[in-house]
Amino acid sequence: MTEINGSLSASRPEMPDWEKRFRAPRVSLPDWAEDAPDHALFVSNATGTYELYAWDRATGVQRQATDRPNGTTDGVLSPDGESIWWFSDTDGDEFGIWMRQPFAGAGTESGSGSGAGSEKAVDEPGAPGLAPSYPAGLALGRDGTAIVGRSTDEDGSSLHVVRPGEEPVVIYRHRESAGVGDLSHDGTLLAIEHTEHGDAMHSAVRVLRLDGSTVAELDDTEGGTKELGLEVLGFAPVEGDSRLLIGHQRRGRWEPIVWNPLTGEQTELAIELPGDVNAEWYADGSGLLVAHSFEARSELWRYDFAKSALIQVDTPAGTVSGATARPDGTVEYLWSSAASPSEVRSTAGGVVLDPPGLKAPGSVPVEDAWVESPGGRVHALVQRPAGEGPFPTVFEIHGGPTWHDSDAFAAGPAAWVDHGYAVVRVNYRGSTGYGREWTDALKHRVGLIELEDIAAVREWAVSSGLADPAKLVLSGGSWGGYLTLLGLGVQPEAWAVGLAAVPVADYVTAYHDEMEALKAMDRTLLGGTPEEVPERFEASSPLTYVDAVRAPVYISAGLNDPRCPIQQVENYVDRLAARGATHEVYRYDAGHGSLVVEERIKQVQLELDFAARHLGR
Repeated sequence: MTEINGSLSASRPEMPDWEKRFRAPRVSLPDWAEDAPDHALFVSNATGTYELYAWDRATGVQRQATDRPNGTTDGVLSPDGESIWWFSDTDGDEFGIWMRQPFAGAGTESGSGSGAGSEKAVDEPGAPGLAPSYPAGLALGRDGTAIVGRSTDEDGSSLHVVRPGEEPVVIYRHRESAGVGDLSHDGTLLAIEHTEHGDAMHSAVRVLRLDGSTVAELDDTEGGTKELGLEVLGFAPVEGDSRLLIGHQRRGRWEPIVWNPLTGEQTELAIELPGDVNAEWYADGSGLLVAHSFEARSELWRYDFAKSALIQVDTPAGTVSGATARPDGTVEYLWSSAASPSEVRSTAGGVVLDPPGLKAPGSVPVEDAWVESPGGRVHALVQRPAGEGPFPTVFEIHGGPTWHDSDAFAAGPAAWVDHGYAVVRVNYRGSTGYGREWTDALKHRVGLIELEDIAAVREWAVSSGLADPAKLVLSGGSWGGYLTLLGLGVQPEAWAVGLAAVPVADYVTAYHDEMEALKAMDRTLLGGTPEEVPERFEASSPLTYVDAVRAPVYISAGLNDPRCPIQQVENYVDRLAARGATHEVYRYDAGHGSLVVEERIKQVQLELDFAARHLGR
């Protein structure tokens, strides 16, 4: 059994289950070094803050690699497994530099046995000479070369080659969004994703040499005339193999294709599965580990190139949040369901990484609801508390917008169920996993389209006897927080309480203050800037409808948030205050959410208390 250094305090007898779910140590799917697969890196909240951990699987030794007040989750192992690169920002503002430290820690050697890594590692800048920026990807070569992607408001996107002892060299720059995809096994080819055509929702792929010259281009947008995106899934992990795995949308959903940029050959794969399909290489290049997402659940398959055949990988019903094929052919995956907390499992059997200490209690399973809306059938996931309805009901709206809720374990919804609420999560238009047309349906009537789908599900929830129409809570974070504030103004009679976390509240001010990559996304969604299409920004901004809000509003916001900046939240709050509307605001010193467990518990408690007070519970 492996252990994580540090643990949370033991469970108190009086600690409620909902708090245990947040405090229980959890781990991410371990990443492993390509040329040293016993060297692994994972994220855990074992100390109460999400941080990176190094794990020598040969010895079982683990050590905490990062330790910062607001947590750290972005980390990459070098191919030889000797270095950990991690992104250092300031209090969650996502603006910073890549740092590097030895895998084994200070004064130790990898694999040196019991006690290795007990000393704190010494960090140094991974790319000396590069100023702080927003990250736009990182790829590490076997010869020590690093490809660092950067994004700034002043310069847009840029990619830099960083070699040991040399000054960084810029090999790509453009005003529109771009980022590092992957570096070939021999380090001679770099795949990037870019949106030079101006559509931030649909990338093209270009393969470059490290001098910046173009090898090949794959662009399914045809200069913006077609809304078909591509994504880099990775070069073949074999010496001398230039094949590149690409995700495409040519048949109305995400699925993989193999492209050789040196020859131009494209190999379509016989993967006939409904829903979206993602993939990564097996370590010997003989096949693909296929992740299939359909109707809020997921499963794994192996695609065998020699047989052109799919072979199912046995996983329980629920959601696989990540998976990786180990060099021995076994598959490790992070699995959960709404009723069962997450575990890192292996097809070899058992749990791979089981943190000691407090275990998260389970919750209730989800039920599926399919509801007709103006845009087609909407899929919603429902969790019911004990007893007979109708129940006070929380509509927990996911962020993104290009994301989706799934049959996966989530401590937030489970907390509401524990307190006697039904929880409804809606995969509105814009959500992934239901085909390209569903995801791309948002353009121009941003926010209003999603609210149509939420309204249809709300009507179903009331008419079916699930929800008490006088006790409906609209809640969400990020894009879900935006839809919460917009919904409270556009549908003021429908909601009894609103709970908005890190929301877009004033769309025009948010656009001018947010990070450059999100400006590009907003231009794509709304068809231009606030100066070019003011009527669309006005129609989609919660601030436009703030005077119509009747429900009590609770808002939480990070002071350092680069995605939903604080000033636009303050503008909305000022308007609520000016008319004496019932509202509370909680501001905290972090970015787009918090990686500190106790802070997250505090925020959930504030939301529970606010809803209870205003619903008379």
